[in-house]
Amino acid sequence: MISVLVLTLNEEVNIADCLDSVAWADDVLVLDSGSEDRTVEIARSKGARVLHRDFDNFASQRNYGLEEGGLRHDWVLHLDADERVTPALRQALRDKADRGAHRAYRVPSKLMFQGRWLKHAGMYPTYQIRFGRREALTFTQVGHGQRGALPADQVGTLDEPLLHYAFSKGITDWVRRHNRYSSDEAEHARETQLGDVDWSALMTGDAQARRRALKDLSYALPFRPLLRFLYVYVGRLGLLDGRPGFDYAVLLAFYEYLIGLKQREHRRGGGRTNGEESADSPLETEARKA
Repeated sequence: MISVLVLTLNEEVNIADCLDSVAWADDVLVLDSGSEDRTVEIARSKGARVLHRDFDNFASQRNYGLEEGGLRHDWVLHLDADERVTPALRQALRDKADRGAHRAYRVPSKLMFQGRWLKHAGMYPTYQIRFGRREALTFTQVGHGQRGALPADQVGTLDEPLLHYAFSKGITDWVRRHNRYSSDEAEHARETQLGDVDWSALMTGDAQARRRALKDLSYALPFRPLLRFLYVYVGRLGLLDGRPGFDYAVLLAFYEYLIGLKQREHRRGGGRTNGEESADSPLETEARKA
């Protein structure tokens, strides 16, 4: 059997569809960060248990749910409210819970934008560790996101994806969230030196380890916004996704520009600290995640 942990803040637009997609689970916990809309009411009407915790970061939020949420089952699926579990993924999760060889699993996601799946610009498949044994799977915060803390040999990979509706609350919401995320990424970039890059992962690591190492290495590259656009739109064939692929590549380039701009502002001594920037910005449920 599988428990489900969902992080929320003001997710009345998403929470019903999210919970409907895991209606097969008999233990669903919504960990809310102070919603002022109908999120909690809707979650309870769908049969979910609801706990409150003020948001500090994604990793601490997930770890709190694991440790203090009273989850009933050994296996836990972590979701954001803008994600959906397909029937095929449900079966894959059950199969791994019954006879899986690993303690946790990476789950791919399909990014949905402007009514379609961004097969190319969404860089499918990208993975996050979202499913694992309750006593084994903990998270650490890196930049604006979280990473599983298990050794690589204890983590498997699922083929069936989540559906990720990252733009379900509109472009304005996406830009507002990524303005905050860029502050966290700028802070992480300032703390990352070339000597901190995991060079061995670039050569011999798994796909996720290589991606992390490449991200750390990329902080030293010039013209990151342009390079990000070219990588997504040309290198990953985002042009085949039509206008949504172009629009998304532009948004990612803008996000990279904000990161670099905040790094330069910090070097000039004109920016607020990361804590000051994010102190009044609690959880908005986003994984990946750009």
